[in-house]
Amino acid sequence: MGHIQDRWWTVKDGVREKTALYGKGLRYKVRIPLPGGGERTKSFPDRQKNAAEAFLHEMENDKNKGTYLDPDAGKIAFRKYAEEHWLDGQTFDESTREQVEIRLKLHVFPYFGDDELRVILPSTIQTWDRKLQKKGLAETYRRTIFANVSAIFTAAVDDERIRKNPCNAKSVKKPRGEYPKIVPWEPERVHAVRSSIGERYRVGVDLGAGAGLRQGEVFGFSPDDVDESEGVLHVVRQIKIVRGKMIFAPPKHGKTRDVPLASSLGESIDAHVQKFEPLPITLPWGTPDGKLVTVPLLIYTRESKQIYRHSFNHHVWKPALVEAGVLAPGRAEGFHALRHFFASMLLEDGVSIRALAEYLGHADPAFTLRVYTHLMPSSHERTRVAVDKVFGTKLPDAA
Repeated sequence: MGHIQDRWWTVKDGVREKTALYGKGLRYKVRIPLPGGGERTKSFPDRQKNAAEAFLHEMENDKNKGTYLDPDAGKIAFRKYAEEHWLDGQTFDESTREQVEIRLKLHVFPYFGDDELRVILPSTIQTWDRKLQKKGLAETYRRTIFANVSAIFTAAVDDERIRKNPCNAKSVKKPRGEYPKIVPWEPERVHAVRSSIGERYRVGVDLGAGAGLRQGEVFGFSPDDVDESEGVLHVVRQIKIVRGKMIFAPPKHGKTRDVPLASSLGESIDAHVQKFEPLPITLPWGTPDGKLVTVPLLIYTRESKQIYRHSFNHHVWKPALVEAGVLAPGRAEGFHALRHFFASMLLEDGVSIRALAEYLGHADPAFTLRVYTHLMPSSHERTRVAVDKVFGTKLPDAA
């Protein structure tokens, strides 16, 4: 139990006497034993005993409710806490960790990285986000950065370093970052790009447009992943770049999956293998210093090496787009456009969102719905088609 010490007076043998500190400095010293040992003290001047008592009662109540917060716990710089306490404890895969580190280094630490956690207010967060907006950062990117920062403050709350997450204050307007609606390619564009890209990489277009594989999954695909008996492709790995080095890794979110194998895609893979023998490539698994794994890759460079995506995008993909008539190709015309084309085909043919999410390897069907809901046939049209299937021919008149 805490108490208030009157530093100016003491009691000896039942008699109240002045101390050597009488009339000097702060008079009342609140002394509160802490749950983990030690004590917290705070001093008040003469004639402010009521304030000292109020502080004592507040601290005791916090201790009893289990909400007591050590005022020194928040005296740590945001950067130090983020790097040494939060980031080190995350279970990200290495490429995600690298991206988070880059976002913090470029867009967070320069603004309040050296500020102590306890002094970063909701107004600090709002001003920071406004500065990112003025720099021209896209709202979707700002939303990702904001989420990282908010997660750090949430961890600090859980660690009892601060009471509240300033990102959650009502006065803070969080970046919404609505993703632009996907406009899928027409089949004619897919065929044009496929013809322009050249034989060595043509099967990669087929895997993207015909099975929805991500670019890294295409580059890490092996003919051994084809299961003709089950009629599926096993999507079990990708090639990623982590800290400047290429590695094999599980697909995004660690989610392996099976995708139905269309006969036309199977034929394309067989034809490619006949012309380009699969090339065994050895890379570390999971991290740059991971265990070495050898995989016979379906697609590789003319120099018999694994494909480096930045080089592929610049020297192979963009020239193929231009030759196919795509003027000034941008982000929307990246390799991912083939995956969107695959999704649009399946939705148009009535495949469910849940099934599509499985084929695309999305962690949550709700995400698939948010991205592609505008491509789904309208309920009005589906109703008309369903009714016409039953009543499309004239029914005989009742007798």
